[in-house]
Amino acid sequence: MKFEKVAAFEGVWLIDCDRHGDSRGYFCETFRLDEFRRMVGDVDFVQENESLSRHGVLRGLHYQAGAAAQAKLVRVSEGAIVDVIVDLRRRSASFGRWMSVELSAESGRQLFVPRGFAHGFAVVSDVARFQYKVDNYYAPSAERTIACFDPTLAITWPMTAAEAIVSAKDAAGVPFPPADLF
Repeated sequence: MKFEKVAAFEGVWLIDCDRHGDSRGYFCETFRLDEFRRMVGDVDFVQENESLSRHGVLRGLHYQAGAAAQAKLVRVSEGAIVDVIVDLRRRSASFGRWMSVELSAESGRQLFVPRGFAHGFAVVSDVARFQYKVDNYYAPSAERTIACFDPTLAITWPMTAAEAIVSAKDAAGVPFPPADLF
């Protein structure tokens, strides 16, 4: 596995897996605890989740507040997405900034998102199967959603707000300020 720090966002990593292929396909390790801890730090994942979404679906911007905050290791095993994170850590040099990266089954690239970030993604393929490990259990009372098309954040999504397919919960997301911050 190859680990690359994202210089502009402290604690964020891009991870590329070494694929070993032949005429049958390929094999790769998508997670290895000893390498992960050596490069990223002591993160203990306790839950893994998966979603399947169709083209045009936009999920997010989600996070859990307070003691229920979660670090995430995200990847796509089918299709492609544009993955977006927003730094909610008040003391961070990148506070209030966002970044996006395309994650796809074809590339196998993963993104590690530390605690203190909101996260969302938009599906750019026909369908996308999205998996993520988290280091804290889901806590419904701590769940928060920031509006994906918040004008303060001005995120460049691969679709307009009118084109995006969002859940009722995501459509009711709060503006960036005064969202619960870290």
